[in-house]
Amino acid sequence: MSALLYAEDLHPGTVFELGSTKVSREEILDFGRRFDPLPLHTDEDAAAASRFGGLIASGFHTVALLQRLVVDAVLSRAALIAGRELGPVRMRAPVRPGDVLHGSMEIMEVRPRDDGTAVVRSRGTLTNDSGTVVMEVQGETLWEQRPADGSASVAG
Repeated sequence: MSALLYAEDLHPGTVFELGSTKVSREEILDFGRRFDPLPLHTDEDAAAASRFGGLIASGFHTVALLQRLVVDAVLSRAALIAGRELGPVRMRAPVRPGDVLHGSMEIMEVRPRDDGTAVVRSRGTLTNDSGTVVMEVQGETLWEQRPADGSASVAG
């Protein structure tokens, strides 16, 4: 059990290491077929004949992988209200079957508001095992400020 993170606990320049995830061929094909049915994500023969020389994950799949890491490492213990904005999303390199992606999230800005909330701008990054940045995304979320009575909730 750890104390719930409030907006006051976040500071520009703070970096959260999010852990890693391995991308499987089956996940790429399934996500592609369900949500982004372009041949690069769904047809191994067509993907092999493309400029990428093989199957690659959808950019939307890559964003979803980062989101899972962010939730597991940070947002699951956060006084988060909601997401507000996503973008820009920059795909820097293809994600291939077998890639292990490592995530990080940097706090860029914390803007307290008069209503007991704060807008938090952050940047998420996924890097593969070769050290190549495969994706960067910025986002804004709305967080609770710590209650005035000093009470602290507990997250599991």
